[in-house]
Amino acid sequence: MWPPSQSIAASILDHGGKPDIRAGGLQTWAAEIARLARFPNVACKLSGLVTEANPATWSEAGLSPYVSILLDTFGPQRVLFGSDWPVCLLGSSHRRWLDAVRTWIADRPASEQAAILGGNALTWYRLEHP
Repeated sequence: MWPPSQSIAASILDHGGKPDIRAGGLQTWAAEIARLARFPNVACKLSGLVTEANPATWSEAGLSPYVSILLDTFGPQRVLFGSDWPVCLLGSSHRRWLDAVRTWIADRPASEQAAILGGNALTWYRLEHP
């Protein structure tokens, strides 16, 4: 049932569900994400992971498992890019975060990349397509 119909409220989980990256809480968080992803009216923003990790030392490699779980669990039609600006500035420029996301999705088809980087937001927030 994607995209959500007008009669079903859509919910968007913010900041990737705020995994406890600093404490290494991958498995518990992944199980909770899987439970939420069973609901077709729930999407997830790919944002906020920098500040859930250590903002001073995060890396693409360190966040990659979390991003992979979000993409694999929700699928490319239910993941929305988010910058978490201005909070992301505690550990990343907007450009660095965008570049990291582009790296993580680089192997996906162009249509999926476009959906994640903007198309899904238009659909899920029910905005006019330009």
